[in-house]
Amino acid sequence: MTTATARLMDGTALARRITEQTAAHAAKLTERTGTAPCLATVLVGEDPASVTYVRMKQNRCAKAGITSRHVELPAGTTTEELVATLTALSEDPAISGILLQHPVPHHIDERAAFEAIAPGKDVDGVTMHSFAAMGFGLPGFVSCTPGGIMRLLAEYDVDLTGKHAVVVGRSAILGKPAGMLLLEQNATVTYCHSRTRDLSSIVRQADVLVAAVGKAEFIRGEDIKPGAVVLDAGYNEGNVGDVHFESAARASLITPVPGGVGPMTIAVLLEQTVQAAAAQAGLSVADL
Repeated sequence: MTTATARLMDGTALARRITEQTAAHAAKLTERTGTAPCLATVLVGEDPASVTYVRMKQNRCAKAGITSRHVELPAGTTTEELVATLTALSEDPAISGILLQHPVPHHIDERAAFEAIAPGKDVDGVTMHSFAAMGFGLPGFVSCTPGGIMRLLAEYDVDLTGKHAVVVGRSAILGKPAGMLLLEQNATVTYCHSRTRDLSSIVRQADVLVAAVGKAEFIRGEDIKPGAVVLDAGYNEGNVGDVHFESAARASLITPVPGGVGPMTIAVLLEQTVQAAAAQAGLSVADL
């Protein structure tokens, strides 16, 4: 079994601690301002997985002392209508942060929708403003899944300096920002994607491997460098990740699926919502 040799990176336990601290900050902020932080969730259409994800996030909000406002839009919503909704939420002083559940229906310009979110309320880290902040190492909201990955690496004392980090996947809200955050911590980063030649040979060089390709068990154990740290950001049908878990025993650390990166994504979202609420009140969580 993989667990006999590869140590599990327990995202559930770390996420619980982050959420408890977030709840404490939310309670203090509510006491000081008289208003609880509020996360607006926007869902277009009725995709079953998206409905489940949004409900999960709303439940976690409630446990952390964060109120939520849910906006459901029909599947036929146009880009212009979605942009108008997000603009209105951005301008609403009662809203601390905004989450647009993605992916949106194919006919919608998702990037245009993301850019309608005010930078100060982009607690999911999906706008170009947040992307630039991550790229330049400046203060701002990180993309939640990459942010969760970095917190896991810190929790398990993984020194990234000089390490070769390989990111398999190049999405604008996962693969690309994950690479930038790793680079900021002095890793040497290689991005791989669908057109990478001889992918296996590159993956075998990884001291730190981030799997974010969205294909079930795409990366096999024989392609993992002995002693590598493996972060599986995939979640596919059958509750499996992008890495074939059982054959990845040669890793030194690995995230399980579920229970690894997933819980961390939501924990970072909640944490950033409270940070946004504090900033909008002229405070920081350090003041609470």
